[in-house]
Amino acid sequence: MRLNEICVLGGSGFVGSAIVAKLDAAGYAVKVLTRRRDNAKHLLLLPNVQVVECNVLDYQALNSALRGTDAVINLIGILHQSHRLSFNTMHHQLPAQLVKICADLGITRLLHMSSLQAGENAPSQYLQSKALGELALLAYKDKVNITIFKPSIIFGRGDAFINLFATLIKILPVVMLAKPNAKFQPIWVEDVASCFIAIIENTATYGQTYELAGPKIYSFRELVQQVMNTLSIQRPIIGLGDKLSYAQALMMEFLPIKLMSRDNIRSMEIDSVSAKPFPAIFGIAPTALEAVIPEYLVDETPRGAYDRFRQSAAR
Repeated sequence: MRLNEICVLGGSGFVGSAIVAKLDAAGYAVKVLTRRRDNAKHLLLLPNVQVVECNVLDYQALNSALRGTDAVINLIGILHQSHRLSFNTMHHQLPAQLVKICADLGITRLLHMSSLQAGENAPSQYLQSKALGELALLAYKDKVNITIFKPSIIFGRGDAFINLFATLIKILPVVMLAKPNAKFQPIWVEDVASCFIAIIENTATYGQTYELAGPKIYSFRELVQQVMNTLSIQRPIIGLGDKLSYAQALMMEFLPIKLMSRDNIRSMEIDSVSAKPFPAIFGIAPTALEAVIPEYLVDETPRGAYDRFRQSAAR
């Protein structure tokens, strides 16, 4: 039986917005749960999308919001802890609560976003908490049909990684780069969204875990250099050793806006790359970074002008 209503947690974010748009285009009724409705105002014009304010950490509120739903997609994640939100709360306890509610309500389909290299013995709390979340979900695999996605860093219009370094390159005379030899295998946000849509009703993916990585591996230094080449701005890149990388991250933890933390540095101690070929079941070939980032980093393109118009219109 075809799924009708899909509930998306984290649907107003960078990845969630891409997934919700594709779900809408595919004809699903989509319910986006968000703490503040204003965070999802860019989704309100999609004809099949309903935005519902909900504190997903409140068991009763989440239980109520999920009633009547056929499937759930969980995309909630944080890169930095705070006094209010911890990795354990968001990556472990929330998925554990979510899957229990799904089982209790008879919701039998759950797609979950984890992270490449998540593991109980991983070097960072971020990756450890992601692994604990996966285990909490799989404890219900006999009651809920679960599929887990484990992407490398995700790039695209509105990302918090490539855009961050584009901004720093424009304003800084020198780039002091922590962990310059750390490896990444970036994947385009639209490819990630296509993967979710492609298999949401595919029974062969029940109980499976898929690594999502792009067609090319880059060192951190090579990624920053690629951004410079795209912007036609060259800056010296000074790679920091381990001690200076951690010292820089420690200083950044005191900034009002979190750019980097020591836990982020620990995550980079293990390369965010996949040893497996891109899963054929998704039916796509992942898109190269170089083919996409000029469209949203170079303001002189027609798409750049369109993006500036959308921002000025608060859409």
